[in-house]
Amino acid sequence: MAEERREVEAVNAVMTRIGQAVMLHRAGDREEARNRFAWLWEELGEEGDPVERCTLAHYMADTQDDPVQALTWDLRALAAADDGLDDARSRRRLSPAIRCLYPSLHLNLAADYDRLGRPDEARAQLARARSTAAALAEDEYGDGVRAAIHRWEQRLSGGADQLP
Repeated sequence: MAEERREVEAVNAVMTRIGQAVMLHRAGDREEARNRFAWLWEELGEEGDPVERCTLAHYMADTQDDPVQALTWDLRALAAADDGLDDARSRRRLSPAIRCLYPSLHLNLAADYDRLGRPDEARAQLARARSTAAALAEDEYGDGVRAAIHRWEQRLSGGADQLP
C-alpha cells in the first residue's frame, strides 16, 4: 500500500511539473516551456512511466518551431501511449487515460503530416483519430477533440482553406 502511494505521489509530482511547463507555453514562453520539457524528458528517460512520457512528448510537440521536430515528439507520444497499454503500472490504474489520448495523438500526427506535405499519411492518421474517438467522454475535452477531427476532415477533403 505504501509503495503504491509513493508511486502515485511521484506521478503527481511529474504531472504537476508538466502542467507548469504547459502554463508557460500557453502564456507565450515557448522557449522556457520547451527547456523544462527537455529537462523532464531527460529525468524520465526511455524507461519512465509511459503516461508521463506520453503527456510530456504530446505537449513538447506543441512547442516545436520545426514541423519535423513536432512530428518526432508526436511519434514519441504515440509510442509512449502504446507502451502504457502494455505496462502493468499504467494498465492497472491509467489505461483509460491513455485510451482517451489516442484521438488527440493521431490528430496531432495528421496535422504534422499535413504541414510536411504528406497528405496520404495525414488522412491515415485522421482516420485513426476518428476510429479512436469513441473513447472520449461527452465533456468539453471530448467535444473539442471531436470538433477538431471534423475541422481536419473538412480541411483534408478540400472543404476548408485554413488550418483549424
